[in-house]
Amino acid sequence: MMKLNVNGAVHEVEADPSTPLLYVLRNDLKLNAAKFGCGMGQCGACTVMVDGKAVFSCLTPIMLLEGRRIKTVEGLGTIDNPGPMQRAFIAEQSAQCGYCIAGMMMRAQALLESKPDATDADIRTALEPNLCRCGTHMRILKSVQRARELMKSASATPVSAG
Repeated sequence: MMKLNVNGAVHEVEADPSTPLLYVLRNDLKLNAAKFGCGMGQCGACTVMVDGKAVFSCLTPIMLLEGRRIKTVEGLGTIDNPGPMQRAFIAEQSAQCGYCIAGMMMRAQALLESKPDATDADIRTALEPNLCRCGTHMRILKSVQRARELMKSASATPVSAG
């Protein structure tokens, strides 16, 4: 039995320690945003965050994850209250087939959390490992640029006491 912290909640998972995180997320935890694409870390459809860094969940065995923070697209917000990254991707209508979008969002989220003033070149470099076959690349770039501004304004907004 392993304990995994996914989106802020601890889950007890009964799986072989060598099981890739992607399978546990989808099959055991029913978190289906991360997709199986290539199974070799070459497409990025399975990208999630571990301790703030983008990782290919298809290549990451769960035995490396106990005590670490895992975040999926489902942890960015909800249908009723989407997070800044999700709002930006919706506003820019970035998804065509949608298969790559969760991985793109997670790689972009990891970038902007570690580098809030990421340049357009930084964004392009960060998204390079993720493939999009529909050709919505320019909309995806605009989405991350929009998310960058939304995240900056959200962190600049003071929280009221009361």
